[in-house]
Amino acid sequence: MSWLQQSPTPQAALAEQFRVLVAREPLVLPGVYDALSALLARRAGFRALYLSGGAYTASRGLPDLGLVGLDEVAERACDIVRATELPLIVDIDTGYGGVLNAARAARTLAEARVAGVQIEDQSYPKKCGHLSDKTLVPPEELEQKIRAIKAVAPALYVIARTDAHEREGIEGVVARARRYLAAGADAVFPEALTNEREFRAVSEALSGVTLLANLTEFGKTPPYTAAELASWGYRIILFPVSALRVAARAMERLYRHLWEHGTTRDLVPEMQTRAELYETIGYVDYEALDRQIARSTLPEWPPAGAGGDHRR
Repeated sequence: MSWLQQSPTPQAALAEQFRVLVAREPLVLPGVYDALSALLARRAGFRALYLSGGAYTASRGLPDLGLVGLDEVAERACDIVRATELPLIVDIDTGYGGVLNAARAARTLAEARVAGVQIEDQSYPKKCGHLSDKTLVPPEELEQKIRAIKAVAPALYVIARTDAHEREGIEGVVARARRYLAAGADAVFPEALTNEREFRAVSEALSGVTLLANLTEFGKTPPYTAAELASWGYRIILFPVSALRVAARAMERLYRHLWEHGTTRDLVPEMQTRAELYETIGYVDYEALDRQIARSTLPEWPPAGAGGDHRR
């Protein structure tokens, strides 16, 4: 019942938890896009989460082109942290504007108890890192934003993403990474690398640096395993949009089936049951807090006499 607990974990403690997790062993970081997906990731065993800009904007029915603002992202991040009490890294794109905007974003998200942020060096309007024809800001701009973030929210874990590979090659990726690290970034995210040789080249050039590998499906990076990336020197292995893609496909199938057949009966075995959902969201704990609410009993499903699978 973390949403109602009396002593929420302080932001600095959540940031330190994330640092410890990364230092202990290579960390698989799952993308989530709302509090329910975050709770499901926690139940699966994950101990840190990532609020994907691509997944979040898609959940709003929008493309990942920098269309959502700080307040929208901060509200969603607050929901996730409040529900899970886990360290959360938030994708803040280019920082929602200039240096002062990035600083405001950092302070706002720190107040939401976010463990860290990921910020990139594309120019606005930004686009998915695995699409073509991205444009970059001069490295000085992201350096200034990183320094401002650290000045206003020093406990935040800052991941500096560079999209330089397409235009500046591995040399540009490494050169920019070094500048961002010197400005105070805790980790570097070289986006859209295309093969093992490139991943190894970045890791060898940035020996000792905490590196993030992005394993988004249907992009420029092959579907490597977390173990492979870890063996090449990457400490954070990110799967940002996987959950949204699987959920969207499942919903697509359900809606098509419902339209064609007028029933969901055949898909019930694929559904999370009422009991499983209530356990995930802590339904009984909420009832226990308010004694005016009578303790609920779950209805039998299907109703008596209907036959079939008795899932609840």
